[in-house]
Amino acid sequence: MINIIWLTFIIGGFIFAFINDNVEEVTQALFDSADQAVSLAIGLISIMTFWLGIMKIIERSGLINLINKALTPLARLLFPSVPRDHPAMNLILMNMSANLLGMGNAATPFGIKAMEQLQELNEKKEEATNAMCTFLAVNTSSLTLIPTAVIGIRSAADSKEPAEIVGTTVIATFCSSLAAIVTDKIAQKFS
Repeated sequence: MINIIWLTFIIGGFIFAFINDNVEEVTQALFDSADQAVSLAIGLISIMTFWLGIMKIIERSGLINLINKALTPLARLLFPSVPRDHPAMNLILMNMSANLLGMGNAATPFGIKAMEQLQELNEKKEEATNAMCTFLAVNTSSLTLIPTAVIGIRSAADSKEPAEIVGTTVIATFCSSLAAIVTDKIAQKFS
């Protein structure tokens, strides 16, 4: 469906440019945008490599274990049906920690593995459990303290203050996480 929408935008843009006799400008903008996209992607590679390295240092230094320990009471409250020593709980904590540090790319593999482990606990394989729904809500809304990917994008785009969005990001992701958790818990009460 999204492909059809984008195709409609692209074709509509060329038709509009043809009607207004701006085809050359649209073509030039298309190539300029492609050039900017490649430059942005190359800039992001170095920034993401840096932050993934920082995440690896955090993991090896044991700081990730401290973050996991700090998040454990919250995880137990959110996921009461998941046994404490089950691999799913550790994967959920790793996912939450990576998201907290703004490492969505690093959080994704943990999230996928956590869902697989939660599925193993699921007695009705065709239905999602409450824990799976809660995890999806928490993962999607993901409270972020350091939005590394956004800072990287802003830095690659030559922002003068790439980290100025940290405060608003913390507030916005806190509100989205709170809304997701409250909505999930209300939905669980009525289901």
